[in-house]
Amino acid sequence: MELRVLRYFLAVAEEGNITWAAQLLRISQPTLSRQLKQLEDELGVTLFRRGPHAITLTDEGRLLRERAQAIVSLADKTEIELRQSESGLGGEIVIGCGEVRAMTFLSKRMAAFRRIHPNVRFQVTSTTSDIIQDRIEQGLMDFGLLTEPIDVSRYEYLRLDVPDRWGALVAENHPLASHDAVTPEDLEDEPLILPSRESVRRIIARWFGTERAERLTIAGSCSLPSNGANMAANGVGVFLCYDLGNTYPAARMIPLDPVLTCDTVLVWKKQGARSPAAAEFGRFLNS
Repeated sequence: MELRVLRYFLAVAEEGNITWAAQLLRISQPTLSRQLKQLEDELGVTLFRRGPHAITLTDEGRLLRERAQAIVSLADKTEIELRQSESGLGGEIVIGCGEVRAMTFLSKRMAAFRRIHPNVRFQVTSTTSDIIQDRIEQGLMDFGLLTEPIDVSRYEYLRLDVPDRWGALVAENHPLASHDAVTPEDLEDEPLILPSRESVRRIIARWFGTERAERLTIAGSCSLPSNGANMAANGVGVFLCYDLGNTYPAARMIPLDPVLTCDTVLVWKKQGARSPAAAEFGRFLNS
């Protein structure tokens, strides 16, 4: 598979129309159709379902789109890093993170680093810890700001002394909204919205206690605080998440009692090739 053809494939997958994709790519429609047919023949699968006005991806096409996006992103990132290395320290450092208080520490370090190396830029992507770890392994991300529990044995890492405190987001008209804190007993009969990560759910289960945890009613899961707050405000359930001091419409954050906290760790690959900018930022973080 050629990188050029993968770009063609991604353009068609995005547009859903060969004519529009050909115009975007500035090539003729017959040329684009021929390249896609050759790609299907090479892989021995059908990538598209062709309709009268639009085309959609088959299961094999969706798989290729996921892999092709990673391949093209990595190729683009590598090209930028190699070009920048010829003209001094520059390029892009990609960081994955969740919404945590330790982002303040990281932002200050990024600002300090750019005062020394103004040609370096940072791309920060908010997503889940599992996705961040996968992308670090694939070389698509340079650093990850992750919440415990994390197996740090395969990473270089920096533990940040900025713990996050858990709370419960409830609708502002919920009976618990008047409480100064909520206990496991307060929540045992409430429908709950939990974080998506299974390892984090185990931490919450320990806070409730084994017997009570087995009786909990799980109304759903959510990884983005603003969406979880919206679900809580509209009566789906009580959303357990970090209390970052944010406010949300029609919802109120209440601390947990006993207090439940979680630590944060900044990780990057222990071995493997890194761009000069990412390598220097790793040294800077440890200085």
